[in-house]
Amino acid sequence: MVDYVPAGIAGIGHFVPDQVITNDYFTEFLETSDEWIQQRTGIVERRWLKEGEMPSDMFVGAAKIAMEDAGVGPDDIDLVVVGSVSGDYTAPSAGCIVQARLGLNKCGAFDVAAACSGFMYAMAVGRSMIGTGQYKNVLVIGGDAMSRMIDHQDRTTCVLFGDGAGAVVLQPHETCQRGLIEDIHIGADGEGAKYILRPRGGAGDPMTHEILDERSHYIQMEGRAVYRFAASKMIWLLDWAMHEQDPSKLGWMIPHQMNRRILEQATSHLGIPPEKVLHNIAKYGNTSSASVPILMSEGYHKGLFQKDTFLVLGAFGAGLTWSGARILW
Repeated sequence: MVDYVPAGIAGIGHFVPDQVITNDYFTEFLETSDEWIQQRTGIVERRWLKEGEMPSDMFVGAAKIAMEDAGVGPDDIDLVVVGSVSGDYTAPSAGCIVQARLGLNKCGAFDVAAACSGFMYAMAVGRSMIGTGQYKNVLVIGGDAMSRMIDHQDRTTCVLFGDGAGAVVLQPHETCQRGLIEDIHIGADGEGAKYILRPRGGAGDPMTHEILDERSHYIQMEGRAVYRFAASKMIWLLDWAMHEQDPSKLGWMIPHQMNRRILEQATSHLGIPPEKVLHNIAKYGNTSSASVPILMSEGYHKGLFQKDTFLVLGAFGAGLTWSGARILW
């Protein structure tokens, strides 16, 4: 039996569309304002794909940067795992599309659907594959094109979301010598599925003109229930990650960017200094499964990560799902 092989992060990258959508855009057709959106969410602008652009454009863009950072080429990748609920097609998987567009060898490629928790769900899979000793380079991507899934007439959801992707290349830690994934946690409570849902248009209730007319194929969300869940779960995840750990070794909290008030409430409750928490919600909004890897990529490429300190990741989303990780840099 092969001993478990610890996984590390060899390369990191992210990609967002060029098109910037400010809060003022929504005031043209919704009863809202820039002030209202900022006060309730902390969002100032977000990025959306333009007409004709594809979600895989973002996935591939992030992957290329992560692969370059890791110093690996197309022939080196052993597996592709994409955390997403909004690939180019319902079938085949975004993983297969990415594999072809990157010119990878005929490695395995598949998707993990866990909404905003998708990146760490995918990273948990990649870490396990590295752990078997059979895989040397696993490409993990978290990305979503939320602008293609929201009802642009619903001000409770459409102002929240943006598009983007982030990616990492995982390797055995003894190879890359950085980003040791010490612990990772994933969880779900399917009883909460009703709180963030695309009610109709799936295989259980196939698309019809009626569904299109009533706009029930778009995401619907019960804001108060989701807010309560997110606030409590973020506190739990951050507490779980640092349980029995030396607080002085905390480098950065890298939380899912869904609401600035939730993040401030959670970190304040645990006594975490604001200067230890990374944020980018103001310029990207909630990018679903891309949220955590984009934030991590920005911090990394700015040179913020210090050796022998912890990165603590936390996310939650439709399902209801949640995920957390502690990474020793």
